[in-house]
Amino acid sequence: MAIMSFITVSLLFSLGLFTVLTRRNAFKTVIGLTLMESAVLLLLISWAYIPDGWAPILPLKGGGVDPLLHAFTLTAIVIGACDLALAFAFIMKLNKFERTVDVDVFRRLKG
Repeated sequence: MAIMSFITVSLLFSLGLFTVLTRRNAFKTVIGLTLMESAVLLLLISWAYIPDGWAPILPLKGGGVDPLLHAFTLTAIVIGACDLALAFAFIMKLNKFERTVDVDVFRRLKG
């Protein structure tokens, strides 16, 4: 079970890194970063897994899983969704100004 999670995490992270490094489209770059973030969150959840573990609600029937990593992951999902919305809003505003979503064009907009 754990090996399958780590394989999935490495594939997701590699796909996101490949997308970030090879695509010049700003939307695709942000999607690649989101894939990499999802891979890290899946890794956190995989670390919290305990075989035959129960939810840490009283009364415990065995070894309880660690709820701290689940709380971190839930918080990161909410923050990631806000970051994604903000990034898309910036890209849409730059698209309206420059009429393109090419990252190389955005680099020349230094203040």
